[in-house]
Amino acid sequence: MIRKARPTDYTFVAKLMIQAMEDIASKFINQEDPYQATELFEHFFQQENNQYSYQHTLVYLENENDNVIGSLTAYDGAQLIEYRQPILDYIVQHYGHVIMFDPESGPGEFYFDTLSVHTNYQGKGIGKKLIGAGIDWARELGHQRVGLLVDEYNPSAKRLYHKMGFYALDKKHFAGGIYDHLVFDI
Repeated sequence: MIRKARPTDYTFVAKLMIQAMEDIASKFINQEDPYQATELFEHFFQQENNQYSYQHTLVYLENENDNVIGSLTAYDGAQLIEYRQPILDYIVQHYGHVIMFDPESGPGEFYFDTLSVHTNYQGKGIGKKLIGAGIDWARELGHQRVGLLVDEYNPSAKRLYHKMGFYALDKKHFAGGIYDHLVFDI
């Protein structure tokens, strides 16, 4: 079952976001272990008007009353800079360093920021269902295109997105890595 996230989903979704981001989460907190950023993601997931907010997240539950086992966080790419700023400010205040990332999205696309399925449930079509729900969400909001970045060294994710109708638009350098910028036209 897929539903809109609630602030109370934070303990599950924060870990799923980190699972999706891995080394990028490590860069946020300047630590090797990305899961040391759990508090950061739990904090922002429960807040509004930031890129990791529950407001921008769909969750997948195995059954109606079960724990969250998958999540998709997405938003209007035109608002990325606005949504990212509270996180950058928090990192300076709580972790004592400045992060500078080029925007990975922008106007004209509904951006899939993080998509993740708990490792025990991968390969069961949950990611595909979340992608479909995300495309429907973008359509409901009036967007014409969905965009995302996928690590160039993640062929299984690329295959999934291509099967769903995404195609490569270009490559983007982001957070020290090279990513394929995939898009889906609605």
